[in-house]
Amino acid sequence: MKKALKSSRGRTPQGAPNPIDIHVGNRIKIRRNLLGWSQEMLGDKLGLTFQQIQKYEKGLNRVSASRLWDFGVVMNTPVSFFYDDMDEGTALHSPMSFSNPKNVTSLSENVNMFEADPMRKQETLELVQAYYKISNRKVAKQLFDLMLTMAKSQYIHNKEQSLEEQE
Repeated sequence: MKKALKSSRGRTPQGAPNPIDIHVGNRIKIRRNLLGWSQEMLGDKLGLTFQQIQKYEKGLNRVSASRLWDFGVVMNTPVSFFYDDMDEGTALHSPMSFSNPKNVTSLSENVNMFEADPMRKQETLELVQAYYKISNRKVAKQLFDLMLTMAKSQYIHNKEQSLEEQE
């Protein structure tokens, strides 16, 4: 009977940082850069050194649930942001899968069922932030109306195209 590989503190069986931790770290870095903060600034807000922030961003140190909560509060973003846009291959590297290969099938099914909510995407966040930076609210409203018109026009075009294909 072959013994399952055991991961050490969430790392891969080979000892490398877990891809999920690397993904979360990358998302911390993305959010920090969006805010225009240095690693030192973020560290000051959290009571950490910039070296600790570096290790979190590279996935070398795992981010605990309570620390991730702190990141979300300080960076004014939901905790779910740090998991957004994670591809299926990364998601399947849960430490649970290292100890029991049967769990990979179950994880794969759950990951496939997850549909990315556009309201949680980085692009949506940036779009909303840019919209609210428009100081002239009349111009902002015109831009909003333009986007709605374009979306409606695209919907009508797609519907017409679909009808033509059915004929």
